[in-house]
Amino acid sequence: MIEFRGVTKRFADGTVAVDGLDLTVESGRITVFVGPSGCGKTTSLRMINRMIEPTEGTITVDGKDVMAGHPADLRRGIGYVIQQAGLFPHKTIRDNIATVPLLLGWSKQKARERAEELMDIVGLGAEMAKRYPAQLSGGQQQRVGVARALAADPPVLLMDEPFSAVDPVVRESLQDELLRLQEDLGKTIVFVTHDIDEAVKLGDKVAVFRTGGHLAQYASPAELLARPADDFVDGFVGRDRGYRTLGFLEQEVPLGTLHPVRVGGTATGGWTLVVDGEDRPIGWVSSAGVVDEAAVIPGGTLHQAGSGSLRSALDSALSSPSGQGVAVDDRGRVAGSISTDAVLAALAASREAA
Repeated sequence: MIEFRGVTKRFADGTVAVDGLDLTVESGRITVFVGPSGCGKTTSLRMINRMIEPTEGTITVDGKDVMAGHPADLRRGIGYVIQQAGLFPHKTIRDNIATVPLLLGWSKQKARERAEELMDIVGLGAEMAKRYPAQLSGGQQQRVGVARALAADPPVLLMDEPFSAVDPVVRESLQDELLRLQEDLGKTIVFVTHDIDEAVKLGDKVAVFRTGGHLAQYASPAELLARPADDFVDGFVGRDRGYRTLGFLEQEVPLGTLHPVRVGGTATGGWTLVVDGEDRPIGWVSSAGVVDEAAVIPGGTLHQAGSGSLRSALDSALSSPSGQGVAVDDRGRVAGSISTDAVLAALAASREAA
């Protein structure tokens, strides 16, 4: 557990970056600090491992004041991941990951074995062990950064906008990977972002900071979206917070029947779903006749049947050119259609159940 008690950071020029922060980060959970630029979220994160030292107040990690010992001793028990991964360009991927264990006195063999184990955990192939950072994509470098932070098995992991420098598709993949890792490892994670969607996706609790280093609200994502503390939080969360709230509501949506065809088959008119040889959706055609692959229109996002996610179901229906979402099974095969009316009915049922 990490506790901030009356913590203030005032710089030499008089700027107050953090003002009287009181906050408890729960053990084994992901806590996200979010807010606009200059709100003190990164300063608050860096005070945990004393990269920045507080002017007033106390920060404790598992009951121990972070100012009580040597900073190096504190940091050995805290993993740290930043933007652009911060890798050593002259070291191989394996040796980058092994850095902290070697500093702690592990043998080279043990440290490299740990590095190779973590490469597998974060989804990096063994063939990358001897490569250098410049030979990896941005997303792969971020995975190396996460692996390096986990190398000595620290109980606390600090992550300072680690995924902001990669493209949206890679970013979503890295977010999913972090949630998978956390399910397995159960670390105490403090994650900084300026992106409210990332915050509500990753956080068990979300701390919203306002400019001047003041904590505006600290709550679960569902509570934050449903009951913003004030106009600032309401504005920061955004006008579409009702849509985001769907991500925290679970209710099965009844599936309709689809009659898909394959390329070369005959569509009878109206919107017809086109599938491949394994019944996985390719897209849609909008007119009758023999289906030409060149005429297929991409079909929007897919909904995982049985997931219960109302946000996923609604997104599938809204993004489809036909107005019908497509649900798929675990193998990606068509399971049925989703209409917006069915999602809204499921939403009403979910609210009644609550």
